[in-house]
Amino acid sequence: MPLMVFVFRDYMAGVQAHWVGILLIAGLLTLQAIVIVVLAAARRTASVSAKTAAPLPVAGPNQSEAEQLCTFIRETTKLNPHSKPGPQLVGLVVSIFPVESVAIFDADLHEVYRAGEWFDDITDVLQNICIFETVSDDPDTGLSRRVLQMGNLPIGALLLRGETRDRMATAIASVVAITFDRYHAFANESRTESARQTEQLRTTVLDSLAHAYKTPLTAIGVASEGLSAAGSLSPAQAGLVALIEEQTMLLSRLTTRLLKTARLQASDMTPHIEKVGIVPLLEDVVASLQEQLALVSVRLAIARDDLSIRCDRSLLVALLTQYVDNAAKYGVAGSTVTIGAAEHATEVIFSVHSIGPVIPRADFERIFDRYYRSSIASNKVPGTGIGLSVAKRTAQAQGGRVWVTSDVEKGTTFYASLPTTPLPAATSPAAQQGRVRL
Repeated sequence: MPLMVFVFRDYMAGVQAHWVGILLIAGLLTLQAIVIVVLAAARRTASVSAKTAAPLPVAGPNQSEAEQLCTFIRETTKLNPHSKPGPQLVGLVVSIFPVESVAIFDADLHEVYRAGEWFDDITDVLQNICIFETVSDDPDTGLSRRVLQMGNLPIGALLLRGETRDRMATAIASVVAITFDRYHAFANESRTESARQTEQLRTTVLDSLAHAYKTPLTAIGVASEGLSAAGSLSPAQAGLVALIEEQTMLLSRLTTRLLKTARLQASDMTPHIEKVGIVPLLEDVVASLQEQLALVSVRLAIARDDLSIRCDRSLLVALLTQYVDNAAKYGVAGSTVTIGAAEHATEVIFSVHSIGPVIPRADFERIFDRYYRSSIASNKVPGTGIGLSVAKRTAQAQGGRVWVTSDVEKGTTFYASLPTTPLPAATSPAAQQGRVRL
């Protein structure tokens, strides 16, 4: 793996850790603010009482609440951030505060945690508290309802039965919300790292397999050519050798595509920018697919013969080859495949139009995803589902984009746009991910 990939991976790990750290610091600052508010309230109450009544003992009710809250905060900071905090939080609330029962709803996990006795529809009650962002105290029933929020976003609900009211119930809800948010931040970090490792493993395996296939394919191709050159083959034998050569070439093209896919998905590619004449490039693409285009006619629609663009020629060839190959596979026999290029203010837009099965609008975005194939049964011609993802990545690597339109009347057109002024190497999407030139 290139050094820059390691550097990028370490950098992203640092970014993830940095953001988790920010969340934890913000949470601790919020907790400190809660303690200060409760303590200040306790001092104000004690001050007013001193003017109207005999001095209270040092350990008054409000001060006791502050101590309870401090204990709760201290215990929540000890919780394992990689384990669901809900079951432990309800236990802490019951053991620290004067409550008979507590129930907590985690909207992200859609789970309810409870301690003490509750009614049967407690889940519905908690969900309503979260949805309607309820904050209320009912002295008759002894119930305190609090929505759990991070900023203005509801993330759950808290329901208490007991003597805890007003600011204390709100403080408990704030601590629970911060604890939930901390857990979800760590969980998201773990999922992101797991996904990155899975993707890296898949890319590595794909690249290794493609390289492993190259050697035997080359040997088979050379051997079949040797048999053909040797002569003295019967018609049946000559047919078998021709079949071997044909399938070897097919496997070789597929292997090359797999190698490109692996490198593109690994983001280890740096575009090599040069001035490229568009008409000669399109003629080369059509010539390389002459066999595949045998059943359709091809028309070039170029704005002007001297149209050119500064880009990576090999990447643009790979993109347009995929588009034209798709048009040949899915196009109706006898129809015309139109390959176009038009210059706009800041980009050159390439297009490949064909008449064939209509792509559903729901597939317009997903069809460029790796391994995804259109859901229409009539579209199920042989393929791997990776070609269009390669086209997408080749365009993105050069600061471009891809899209498709398709309907019964107008047919299907695949588009790709590339900027007329290439992005600087340090600011292009591929450059920002760390990679080496192919």
